[in-house]
Amino acid sequence: MMKVPSAAVAAGGLVGGYGVARWTEKRELGGVVLAVAGAAAAQQWRRRAGGRAAGALTAGYVAAFAGSHPLAKKVGAWPAVFGVAGAVALASWVVADRRA
Repeated sequence: MMKVPSAAVAAGGLVGGYGVARWTEKRELGGVVLAVAGAAAAQQWRRRAGGRAAGALTAGYVAAFAGSHPLAKKVGAWPAVFGVAGAVALASWVVADRRA
């Protein structure tokens, strides 16, 4: 069975969460997507890189979500979301995925 890299799960959660919230006009639904993907990525991070790394990456995921809001005021919503998703994906790959 093919494994989805945690980098893709985390980035997909950020992009997908924003997309769902925007297109449905239901922020709560976007939050559900964000939370489910974040939990799935955290499980992968813990298995692949250990608890400390998973904690740090989870904190980064939450910080990226929070940081995308003020960044969106400067560069626009989609560029901000793609930027933070890329940063989270890179961190995830470096810490957890490249070893797999």
